[in-house]
Amino acid sequence: MSNREIADVFYTIADLLEVKGEVIYKILAYRKAADNLVNLSQDVEDLWKEGKLTTIPGVGKAIAEKIEEYLSTGKLEFLEKLKAEVPPSLVEVLRVPDVGPKKAALFWRELGITNMTELEAAARAGKLRTLPGMGEKSEARILAGVEAVSRRSTRIPLGMAWPFAMRILERLREVPGVVAAEAGGSLRRMRATVGDLDLLAAAADSGPVMDAFTSHPEVLKVLARGDTKASVEFRNGMRAQLWVHPPERFGTALVYGTGSKDHNVRLRELALKKKLSLSDQSFLKEDGSEILCATEEEVYEILGLPWIPPELREDRGEIKAARAGKLPRLIEVGDIRAALHAHSTWSDGKLSIKEMALAARERGMRLLAITDHSGSLGVAGGLSIEDLKKQRQEIDAVQKELGDSIILLQGSEVEIRANGSLDFPPEVLAELDIVIASLHTSLRQPRQQVTERLLNAIHSPHVDIIGHPTGRMIPNREGADLDMDAVFAAAVESGLSLEINAHPARLDLDDIHSRRAVELKVPLSINTDAHSAADLDLLHFGVATARRGWVEPQDVINTWEPYRILEWLRSRG
Repeated sequence: MSNREIADVFYTIADLLEVKGEVIYKILAYRKAADNLVNLSQDVEDLWKEGKLTTIPGVGKAIAEKIEEYLSTGKLEFLEKLKAEVPPSLVEVLRVPDVGPKKAALFWRELGITNMTELEAAARAGKLRTLPGMGEKSEARILAGVEAVSRRSTRIPLGMAWPFAMRILERLREVPGVVAAEAGGSLRRMRATVGDLDLLAAAADSGPVMDAFTSHPEVLKVLARGDTKASVEFRNGMRAQLWVHPPERFGTALVYGTGSKDHNVRLRELALKKKLSLSDQSFLKEDGSEILCATEEEVYEILGLPWIPPELREDRGEIKAARAGKLPRLIEVGDIRAALHAHSTWSDGKLSIKEMALAARERGMRLLAITDHSGSLGVAGGLSIEDLKKQRQEIDAVQKELGDSIILLQGSEVEIRANGSLDFPPEVLAELDIVIASLHTSLRQPRQQVTERLLNAIHSPHVDIIGHPTGRMIPNREGADLDMDAVFAAAVESGLSLEINAHPARLDLDDIHSRRAVELKVPLSINTDAHSAADLDLLHFGVATARRGWVEPQDVINTWEPYRILEWLRSRG
């Protein structure tokens, strides 16, 4: 049974509890467990057999027992009881923008709506507008949301696709005769979600590579196999295509296989201007002869361009910038010197402050901010004001023990409440070294209301970073409907930093908004939001999102030397 299957069970529980009207803390607990199961690098069944389920972030004793029951029996009594109380098909209704749990329950109880088809029919018949709190405009928005959801394709979160593809590629690289094996498509471009996996290999003899691919232990069935291409479906539901090219043709193949489609169109246009035809095989001259390229650098060189990083290949001005010699020097994982958003056992983290400090130091961090949750996020074991005082003593003791090998800061991830206020009063925030303000709940508030909540936090003189600004959770929860122009304007005025949260379930800010932040000179920070040592290794996902947004090292505050970060924080009061 795959991690995704088990995670889906807990996503369903969370959704049904929402419709039922259960307390938000219980809902968030199930959803968080599901998020961590989706992004788990190990097989949850193996952890169960080893008796280590509670080592999974967000999985305590109660949820571990439910995982064990599901793995043992194939069903969960708690979920079956929920389904008897709330129609499980209502879960799909919650995917519609502007339909929260209260509205879903209203539609169900008043009109008997239990799925999207029935919701669409009721909206088209004008039945929704007559319900309490509804009207013609609300009905029209819901109908538009139904249509939008229907257009969406099923895509795989990057956090699931990337580690899985790396394991497949590692096996292919071990095949004798394979010169190179790489991911292509939206996976190599590091989009937040991907479709099927596109893989490419360079080998003179394609047979052994195809054999290794189609006989992989995780392959459920072979969908097609030819001399140079094979398609398979894996046991986890993912599908993949593998193309094998001779090494001397691998450059053009990799460019073509990486995309995007629009980027490749621009490259072909440049080739035509040089009286060449570009394909995945080669450059074809007018006389029928070929120019072969073993590397991507050769392809771009023939077109008169420097090599363009895959993350930029979206036809967003990268070719114009390359021709003008103005491609950005994109940020890299090695540029990050500080972890400014991390949790410990003081809230919902898995490690003590010392253990987190050692893990961060081991990964080259020179500064670590412990930013445990504030009190109102009860599901995360948020800290009280009295807890903060005790935590400060522990941080000071660990700092003394570790010396100057890493600088420790005491901070807080402060909840932005539904009414726009912050969890701690100004005098408490002023005593912290760093303050992150984040939205976790009431994300479906109307645009103006939820935007005002965020603006209140941005205008606080004690808030230094806005954490995962929209609050989205990939793939199951869209972010808040924020007026991002207003958010950016306020961020420019206040001088605080907006976070690119590196957890693959968030990647928030996204690439588009990150690029806009850079254009407006809004400082960014890239943080893993680590709740365990393993979470610190998710940094590359956040860096990839930043690279897609044309972010350079100087745009990110945690590329700075520690003394500069401390000066920046002091200047903010």
